[in-house]
Amino acid sequence: MASVVFYFQVHQPYRLRRYSVFDADPFYFDDAANRAILEKVSAKCYVPATRLMLDLIKRHKGKFRVAYSLTGLVLDQLERWSPEALDLFRELADTGCVEFLGETYHHSLAFLYSREEFVEQVRMHTQRIQDLFGQTPRVFRNTEFTYNNDMAHFVAEMRSEDGTPRWKGALAEGVDRVLEYRSPNYVYRPPCTGEGATKGRPFALLLKNYRLSDDIAFRFSNRDWAEWPLTPEKFAKWIHQINGDGYVCNLFMDYETLGEHQWADTGIFDFMERLPEAVLKMGKGQNEFLMPSEALDRYDPVGEYDCPHMISWADTERDLSAWLGNAMQSNALTEAFKLERLVKASWREGMDSGDPARVEHSVQLLNDWRRLTTSDHFYYMCTKYFADGDVHRYFNPYDSPYDSYINFMNVLDNLRTRVEQAAYV
Repeated sequence: MASVVFYFQVHQPYRLRRYSVFDADPFYFDDAANRAILEKVSAKCYVPATRLMLDLIKRHKGKFRVAYSLTGLVLDQLERWSPEALDLFRELADTGCVEFLGETYHHSLAFLYSREEFVEQVRMHTQRIQDLFGQTPRVFRNTEFTYNNDMAHFVAEMRSEDGTPRWKGALAEGVDRVLEYRSPNYVYRPPCTGEGATKGRPFALLLKNYRLSDDIAFRFSNRDWAEWPLTPEKFAKWIHQINGDGYVCNLFMDYETLGEHQWADTGIFDFMERLPEAVLKMGKGQNEFLMPSEALDRYDPVGEYDCPHMISWADTERDLSAWLGNAMQSNALTEAFKLERLVKASWREGMDSGDPARVEHSVQLLNDWRRLTTSDHFYYMCTKYFADGDVHRYFNPYDSPYDSYINFMNVLDNLRTRVEQAAYV
């Protein structure tokens, strides 16, 4: 039996407006552009794709199951500018066949720079999912699938209010250099971690099968690909072939694959509509769909996924070079997180002041700073080209990585000035 775990990442950042060194306006984000992009992606992907998922769940009477990770930022934007899409996600939650995963609220690289901020953003995100969908996430995925042994240990040690383990496990990239000869189609465990949120079972890992995932996410419409056109029956056969060398097929990708990265006229929606039936029929009904929690509950880890160095799901290297590959990115991230202590001190003083205007100002400062920690800002500064270049240009509002860096640092300098001024209020 092959258990298919389908997971979609849903995220949109708050993109910055053009901000010069002479600007003093504390409004940093280009709401007009952000709204236009969010409405466009909702029309092309979020609304039609989510309607399709609802239909597939009903059509297959709950046998089709799927998981999502929606960042706090995209939830905020859907609430403001695409309530129809948000309502559809609520309908998905009501089916009982959809699992919402946990992550950082602001899609940040906080784990690399501040464990305190990391914990706070995970808590914020959990609360948002509970409020909107009535679920408490039990499986974790870190921003951009950034992962190593240290992160696994830290997340596994997180506790609920009653002292029990907070997470059953996590998702990670199935990187060849870490797996070596092994297959990503098994459940693994990180070294030196204890029990997960499911009593008696270890904190465990589901690893992305990047070859099959990328067949849909990146190669689907490529007419030069030897396997084009990709049909549901062909893909279902590839999934079925993992029987005997694994039992979980983890298909992890951006939700925008459906309708945005792969446009509707490529046939991506028709492919997705027919895929569940093809998978369920293959092998005389031996295959199934599971949510991540269900897969972790069902299957025991077969070994350790020992990952001392940070990995991610980005680019061919699957490392941190998409966000920390040059001096601009490193400087921008370091300077942004250096402001954390001052921003939070100002926030605490403002909240304790009893002055409504100062409270509002302090909350806005903290919110602005957190939006500036979103990983996309640093992704736009990437100077990698060749095969990865097209990926880095997608949805990038800048003409060059250098423009991105200058614009970001201008905004950060203004935020620093506002924080310093608030200390003397």
